[in-house]
Amino acid sequence: MDSVEERRVMTSAGAMSDPAGRAPRAALLVLVAAVLWGGLGIFGRYALAAGLHPLEIAFWRAALGGALFAGHAAITCTTWPTGRDLGVTAAFGLVGVSLFYGAYQFAIRAGGASLASVLLYTAPAFVAVMSWRLLREPLGPREWVGVAQTVGGVALISVGGAPAVAVGLAAVTYGLLSGFAYSLYYLYGKLFFGRYEPASLFAVALPVGALGLLPFVPFSARTAHAWLWLAAIAVFSTYFAYLAYAAGLRGLPATRASVIAALEPVVASGLAAALFGERLSPLAYLGAALVVTAAVGLGGAGRRTRRVTPERRSDTGNDAAT
Repeated sequence: MDSVEERRVMTSAGAMSDPAGRAPRAALLVLVAAVLWGGLGIFGRYALAAGLHPLEIAFWRAALGGALFAGHAAITCTTWPTGRDLGVTAAFGLVGVSLFYGAYQFAIRAGGASLASVLLYTAPAFVAVMSWRLLREPLGPREWVGVAQTVGGVALISVGGAPAVAVGLAAVTYGLLSGFAYSLYYLYGKLFFGRYEPASLFAVALPVGALGLLPFVPFSARTAHAWLWLAAIAVFSTYFAYLAYAAGLRGLPATRASVIAALEPVVASGLAAALFGERLSPLAYLGAALVVTAAVGLGGAGRRTRRVTPERRSDTGNDAAT
């Protein structure tokens, strides 16, 4: 167990002290994940037009994505989580999949997609605080400015593209729940991606999340077009997106990765404008610029940090494990 913790901390330290090596590649992988996640809204829109309920889309995303990861894990003979790690992964499935997917859909229903998007991308702030407290990731002025830029930029994108925003207790509660649940992807990933291959972890978490959604799903008849868009969501916005995200997270601090992933609404807005003619206001474009510059600033440049000695790594690992 000590060697696992030491390896995890050394990986995190290496990402911070190797700006010319792993960090740019890791940032690019998280960016790829953000682009794939950005396509989720487009695929989802087509799935809704095919007659599917939002919670049914969420269910099939988790179920089909879990099947893909299970096949991946079986073919590559990866190690599966057991014991306490299996329990934590199952709990993550209920919170990070069932709660996240469900709360986000209810936030959209209660306050509209724009407000839901703003509250979802409070996630970098949750990640920053929890990474600092639980993972001992140091946070400097640049990280906090990046988080503030991201939250503010997403707010401008949403407000600038929305004719009306309905702010109410239910919308805010569901939105903040979705942001918190989403932030756990980064914390969970930092703790477990160094122990197991992501395929085996998601092969557990996603089916558990699907089971958690099952009692609330109003199933309907599915046409060939509906299955096509569900397959696109499962393959591109879930399977490939999570693989890219997991690979990138291994080489970046959690806070920085969460800010880069916030490019997702920028991508989604651009695709919506190109495919559906949804034009944004100048205010929204200003918000997009804030998000992009925050992601570039935190993802492209290396953090100037001290060298971490082996003794320091060991101490940090023990602290993190505590």
